Amino acid sequence: MGAKFSNLDYVEKSPKSKPKPTSSHILTFHYMAKWKAHFEAVKETNKLMVIDFTATWCGPCKYMDPIIQEFAAKYTDVEFIKLDVDELMGVTQEFQVQAMPTFILMRKGKIVDKVVGAKKEELQKLIEKHRK
Repeated sequence: MGAKFSNLDYVEKSPKSKPKPTSSHILTFHYMAKWKAHFEAVKETNKLMVIDFTATWCGPCKYMDPIIQEFAAKYTDVEFIKLDVDELMGVTQEFQVQAMPTFILMRKGKIVDKVVGAKKEELQKLIEKHRK
């Protein structure tokens, strides 16, 4: 019993673990202020941004997760962002996201395309079309 107690004690005293990154090529935002600051900065660049509106409870989102990681590794000139609709409801409403997953492709703060649903081929075609 003492060993179990000391293991619990160790966990409580250890520093808070950082959330694990989904990929070194995918940015995640959990706070509105950080998202807005990043979004404003990206508006000044010509870089294509793909925003993945997702939810932890969404089956099709889980299916698309490794695909998005693959795309992020392949298209290093594109910025991939993952936003949890339950964490950043204001952003979800601002972009009028009504189904998950939704992928919004943006350049200079303007929406250039959108994919609703787990549509790998369609998303890949649009990324290739708009990244140039």
